[in-house]
This record gives sequence, structure tokens and C-alpha cells, in this order.
Amino acid sequence: MPKLTPILCFKGKAAKAIEAYQNAFGAEVKFTMPFSKANPNDLQYTDEEKDYIYHAQITIGEQLIFIADDSDGILKGGTDNNSYNSYAVDLVVEFDTDDELKTAFEVLLDGAEITKPMHSPAYCSLCVYLTDKFGTRWQFMSNEKK
Repeated sequence: MPKLTPILCFKGKAAKAIEAYQNAFGAEVKFTMPFSKANPNDLQYTDEEKDYIYHAQITIGEQLIFIADDSDGILKGGTDNNSYNSYAVDLVVEFDTDDELKTAFEVLLDGAEITKPMHSPAYCSLCVYLTDKFGTRWQFMSNEKK
């Protein structure tokens, strides 16, 4: 049976995104390879890009996620080097408690765009949607029993 693994692509900010996700979710880094360790036939890069992430694997809970800095020009469209675009995919993180949700939210709040403010819908105790400063779209949900 096929397995679905999301990949988050960044414009030179993958390492910083990994660090933020470690702090927000306790993400565990399983593997990381910088551009400088890639097969030279697979990738050409500048000296400035040598430490960019060619391929990384992290887990949040039991979910494997691939992370990379864009090496193929997929993320075109930014107007300058400060544009941190990623693909338009939302990652949903389900927390056991409202406090866990709020802690992760506070970690990623700096530079984030809140797309749906924190609220308590009928399907969960608390949720919030945001796009972090790296361009990754998140939906946080808590299922705390009250």
C-alpha cells in the first residue's frame, strides 16, 4: 500500500524551520543532508547555498515529514529573498490539551500570519490556523476533554 509523506520546501530557511518545529512540537530530526553532501550530478549550488538543506526527515509524533530547501526553482514567484513561500498545504497538528496547543502556538507566533483566530468550534475544544514565518500553513486542534 502506498504511504503519503508530506514535504515542506523552503527558500534557504529549512534549517531554521526545523529548529522552530523542534521547539514547537518536539520534532525529532531523523536525517539531514546539506547541499554540499549531495551528489554533484544531482545538484548545482553556490557557495552561499552549500549549507542549505538538500533533504531532511523529521517526525512530529509518529508522522514523518520531509524538509528541503528548494533546489529546483519550484518556489518561484517571491519578489525578493525575504519571501518564505512553501506549497499551499495545511498540516494539522492534534494536541491532547489546550495548553499544549497554546505552547506550540506561542513558539510559532513570531512573524506568523493568523488565518483563523483561536476559537472553540463544535468539533474540538480549541483550534487556530496560522501560516508561520517560513510559509508553512498549520491548523492546530485540541481535543481536551472538559
